[in-house]
Amino acid sequence: MDNPQPQTDQALYRKWRPHLWAEVVGQEPIVRTLQNAIRGGRVGHAYLFAGPRGTGKTTTARLLAKAVNCTDEDLSHRPCDQCENCKAVNQGRFLDLIEIDAASNTSVDDVRDLREKINFSPSLGQFKVYIIDEAHMLTTEASNALLKTLEEPPEHVVFILATTNPEKLIETVRSRTVNIAFSKAGKDEIVRSLSRVIEGEKIKVEKETLDVIASACDGSFRDAIKILEELVIRNIKIDKKDVEDYLFSKKIFNSDEFIGI
Repeated sequence: MDNPQPQTDQALYRKWRPHLWAEVVGQEPIVRTLQNAIRGGRVGHAYLFAGPRGTGKTTTARLLAKAVNCTDEDLSHRPCDQCENCKAVNQGRFLDLIEIDAASNTSVDDVRDLREKINFSPSLGQFKVYIIDEAHMLTTEASNALLKTLEEPPEHVVFILATTNPEKLIETVRSRTVNIAFSKAGKDEIVRSLSRVIEGEKIKVEKETLDVIASACDGSFRDAIKILEELVIRNIKIDKKDVEDYLFSKKIFNSDEFIGI
C-alpha cells in the first residue's frame, strides 16, 4: 500500500528531533549524566560531544541548551518543553542559542568575532549556548583563539563542541572540556526511533521492514530516518521486499552512498 508524502517542508530528522530527555534513544547514560548535572547545578562551561555521525550529538546539545535556559522551577523537569524559552528553542528563534558550522567558519577571525560577542549578557535566558558543529574543522590558529575563551569562560556562556573526529582537535582544547562519548545506535534502538516517526507521520510500515532499514544505516539515527523519508518521497511501497530491492539498487547496503541525501 502506498503511503502519503509527509505534509511538511521540514526534513523528518529535524521535525522529529527529541524535545525531551525521555525521547532520546540509545544514549541513556549520557542523558543521565546531563540530567544529574542540571539537577545539581553543576553544568559545565565547555563540553565535547564526540562520536559517529547521526548519533544525536547536535540533538543532545540543543536539549542541553533548552535545559539550562528552561524556566521550570523544578530542575528535574528541565527542559519542560512548555515555557517560552523552550518553545523559542524549538522554533529556532532563541537568540541565546548560537549554532556554528566550523566547516565554514574555520578562521581565527571567525573565532575572534565570537570572542567579542560572548561578553554580552544573554538576551532571553540565563546562558548563551554556543554549539560548534564539526569542531575538528577549526584551524590550529582558530582552535588556539578558542582555547583562550575556554580557559576563562564568562559565567553566562556554555560551549558545546560536536565532532566525529575528536583526535583532530588540539589536546589543549580537549582538556578544557567535559568529554562525552556518543556511540552508534543498536538495531532495536533505531527501530524504536523510526517507530516514533512513522506513528507521528501516519506511515504504514511493518516492523520487519523497519528492521531492514535499521540494518542499512550503520548505527546512524539520521541516516535511518533519511532512508525512510526517501522511500516516502519516491512513493515506493514500504514493504520488506520492495525496501530491500530499493536499498540494494542504491547500493546502500555496505556502502556510504546514501550519506548526505
